[in-house]
Amino acid sequence: MKHVIIGTAGHVDHGKTTLIKTLTGIDTDRLREEQERGMTIDLGFASLTLPDGTIAGIVDVPGHERFLKNMLAGAAGMDVALMVIAADESVMPQTVEHLEILGLLDVRQGVVALTKADMVDAEWLEVVVEDVRERLKETFLANAPIIPVNSLSGKGIPELKRALMAAVSRAEPKNADVPFRLSIDRVFTRPGFGTVVTGSLVAGTMRVGDAVEILPQQIPSRVRGLQSHGKRQEAVEAGMRVAVNLAGVEKEALERGMLLAPPGVLAPTQLFDAALRLLPSAPKALVNRSRVRVYLGTAEILGRMMVLGGEAIEPGGQGYIQFRAEEPYACARGDRFVVRTYSPMRTIGGGVVLDPISKRHRRNDPAVRAALQSRERGTPDDLLATWLQGLPFGGARRDAAKGAGLSESDADAAIARLVENGEIVALEGDRLIHRASLSTATDRALHVLSEYHAAFPLRAGMPKEELRGALGRALDSRAFQALLHRWQSEGLIVSDGATVRRADFTVQLNPRQQSLLDRIATVYREAEYNVPTVEEISQAVGAPPDAVNAMIRVGLDRGLLVKITEGMYYHADTLAQAQEAVRAFVQENGSITVSQFRDLTGTSRKYAVPVMEYFDSIRFTRRSGDVRTLAGG
Repeated sequence: MKHVIIGTAGHVDHGKTTLIKTLTGIDTDRLREEQERGMTIDLGFASLTLPDGTIAGIVDVPGHERFLKNMLAGAAGMDVALMVIAADESVMPQTVEHLEILGLLDVRQGVVALTKADMVDAEWLEVVVEDVRERLKETFLANAPIIPVNSLSGKGIPELKRALMAAVSRAEPKNADVPFRLSIDRVFTRPGFGTVVTGSLVAGTMRVGDAVEILPQQIPSRVRGLQSHGKRQEAVEAGMRVAVNLAGVEKEALERGMLLAPPGVLAPTQLFDAALRLLPSAPKALVNRSRVRVYLGTAEILGRMMVLGGEAIEPGGQGYIQFRAEEPYACARGDRFVVRTYSPMRTIGGGVVLDPISKRHRRNDPAVRAALQSRERGTPDDLLATWLQGLPFGGARRDAAKGAGLSESDADAAIARLVENGEIVALEGDRLIHRASLSTATDRALHVLSEYHAAFPLRAGMPKEELRGALGRALDSRAFQALLHRWQSEGLIVSDGATVRRADFTVQLNPRQQSLLDRIATVYREAEYNVPTVEEISQAVGAPPDAVNAMIRVGLDRGLLVKITEGMYYHADTLAQAQEAVRAFVQENGSITVSQFRDLTGTSRKYAVPVMEYFDSIRFTRRSGDVRTLAGG
């Protein structure tokens, strides 16, 4: 299912919140002050079921200029804009500023709702529609439908829903197969749950149990629970409004503007390089070292703009900048941001992050500008890294050129550079994976194994195919084997036959279980070659068959017992004695038959045949017709 966030925009008192209540039945003014003053101050949230069944998240933003910081936080992650303009006032200052902000954030789809249409006559309404269309001519809403509505009577609401549905269908879906990222826009506690944060998931898929790093403070945590639109979820995908119940973190340690991501995927920084566009309406040029406010995700960050390759960027112009923040933050390549002057506050421009963890540059170094031009244009390294970021379990090296749209030589050179700098990792079987994807897959695998060990503490490991299934349908057997090899080489797991376990896991028996295992081992040792059935052992040790089977598995894992065939187990000492007896017999007589082995050990053919076949399977003996010789002889 496609997941999309619809966000409101528009001047104060133009009826955004009332319209959302009519559309959804939810009053997004949750604060007492908002309800008393009749004015939205902070972000409000709702969900809207569209005519085709799509459920869209709604973010209602304040329209007053004093609360623009909150509007900017709400615009993070917005896919479709619901521009609200009152018919009795038409376009106002905050209408224009909100429109500029949405354009800077690269919102591409939207609908215009002309509210309070009942308060004007038909002739005035026609004039307002023409005025609005003229004002939108050079914006992303140039061809957007303009729907007159009456939020109180409901007139125009069905048409508005259909227009929103069409805009949602055109919105480009976010990538759910990359590491997740969520900018926090609200923090609170719930009795019995603890700390909860909310935000729009802008990338990836988040699951209950996932390890989380809270940036820029690098606070470790874990997802205890997830909700979207008031319903519990086991997993949430990019484009959804999400409430995340975090483990082991106090509310006081968190605030709006922080970022959730898998551990190790992003790093805190105070420098980023970017392409910047200054609005034509900016009052003056942006000069080098200007102190500004940058709005990135849901964060407001103070810092200075270093203009690269010049002294200033003129209104309506573009250029490259390095932003030097006063405090750490976190971001990713491709993130959009908005810039406002420090004081008085005014929106002047915005841009896109090209290098999220930069180093200080010499401003007029031609090589720096050339490198940023390549990043903006898309170098072979960028194209290859982007291709791999879309593959959660990596891809085959042979597919790299085609997948990234490069020549074979350019792809090979890019692979070599990216492997050297650690951005991608070469796996066994000539496979490649992005480091962020590897980190996400590793965390997920270790979490799944931990849960399995907790559920089955007496089992030495999880069936490999079960683990592969838990990691995702997109994980084929070759990629899985390559990942297992990597994790084992790093000492994270132990792969043993058909099972796999965490390297730090061992089966721990309590005294009662250890006593039962000792008694079972004694029964097997005393039975020697005529091994008893599980039912017979159960009667002998006074324990139910399920408990006996569980201890037999532990005995097998520890090498105390040896499986001959299904249901037939020998004590390891007994089997070692049998091997020595066969070795001595063959060395003296040249070969051995099943009958001779039966007589040698005093057992029956029922047991002699499986044991001799077991010796063949481990290449201790070699069969030729009815006789066997030593395999190494």
